[in-house]
Amino acid sequence: MREHIDTEPVSPLRQGTHRSMKLLVLGATGGTGLEIVRQAIERGHSVTAFVRSPERLKPLADRVTVKQGDLLSSAELERVIIGHEAVVSGFGPRVPISKADANLLQRFAVALTAAMPHTEVRRVIVESVAFLFKDSIVPPAYLLGRLFFPGTVRDASAMEQVFAESGLDWTIVRPPQLTDKPYTGKYRVRESRLPSFGFKISRADVADFMLKAVENRSSIGKIVGICN
Repeated sequence: MREHIDTEPVSPLRQGTHRSMKLLVLGATGGTGLEIVRQAIERGHSVTAFVRSPERLKPLADRVTVKQGDLLSSAELERVIIGHEAVVSGFGPRVPISKADANLLQRFAVALTAAMPHTEVRRVIVESVAFLFKDSIVPPAYLLGRLFFPGTVRDASAMEQVFAESGLDWTIVRPPQLTDKPYTGKYRVRESRLPSFGFKISRADVADFMLKAVENRSSIGKIVGICN
């Protein structure tokens, strides 16, 4: 995948040229997850949000199906995945990360990859972290991660390994620092690398890319760096 900048102010997906899909969104009450839900609805997708605490989705309750449950239970995940076409995950631990959440991403990956083979759903898009890019020099992502967020690096790395060995049709998206700035549709993407000077990206733009990736078969089995 070539590094590129999407210079179009409105993406083709937002113009209604895409195929409507039945999407299951995990981590839907987090920053990226809420953006995924909002944008998926805007694009005409049928959205189910599977969450631990549904209160934050009340403003969207009439436009999305909300299911409450345990995202670390493969049995519960299996039941909710059936009938959908793809899983889009912005799931992650709350910050600051508690000791109880030390291996949360890995445990989540194990539960999800155990559940999906029992359904007809193979496509999954997962948000990870840019700290895992070892060859990124500007910024020195891996160094910064190991210095300041070693637990996150270990957990995210373990999560990615689980997906890599799952046999599913996965795409892993690694953004750098996330911001709450609005959607622009203008961001850089590189396969297996973080674009140079990739310091930040808005959660809205990450959500935009993740939704585009749902139907992009060329991104299956790819780890993608993305930044503004």
